[in-house]
Order: sequence, then structure tokens, then C-alpha cells
Amino acid sequence: MLIVSGRFRLPPERIAEARPAMATVIAASLAERGCRAYSYAEDVVEPGLVRVHEEWDSLEALRAHFATPHMRQWQAARETLGFHDRSVSACEAGERISL
Repeated sequence: MLIVSGRFRLPPERIAEARPAMATVIAASLAERGCRAYSYAEDVVEPGLVRVHEEWDSLEALRAHFATPHMRQWQAARETLGFHDRSVSACEAGERISL
């Protein structure tokens, strides 16, 4: 399994405007084969900072995700919303440990 973690920023005054597009890409991504989790969360301390968390069955599933129409639509929409400062990485997860 791959875990994707990261962040991006939007101007705080554009977050409300971005929510419908974010909700659309989240719902569509969760319906993809190989997607176990997909979420965005606005940071409670830093307005405009959005945290990213995803879980994928495989690298192939993640690569297929980037080629979907809903990802292309989100990528186009976010640029019009002032999207910036993106930092996202993936790592392969081993055994899950409950804390």
C-alpha cells in the first residue's frame, strides 16, 4: 500500500469557493479502483493550508488516478483559485500498527 501525504495552499478567502471542486475530486477519487482513502483537511491554525492524505493499493493505481478526467478538472480549477505551495510525497507502507 502507498500512503500519500502532503499539503497545498489556497488564498484563505478562496477556500469556500474551492470546497465544491475539492468535494467533487474527493468523491470521484474514492470511487476509483485501488483507492482506500482520499481526503483534504484545512489546517485549524494556518488559514488556507490544506493537508492531503491518500491511501492507494499500488503505484499503478496512483498513476492511473493522475490520468483521470476528474483529476484534470481539479488541476485546472485549482489554478484559477490561486493554488500554490504544493508539497506531496508517497511512501510504501508495511504492516499497519494501531496506536
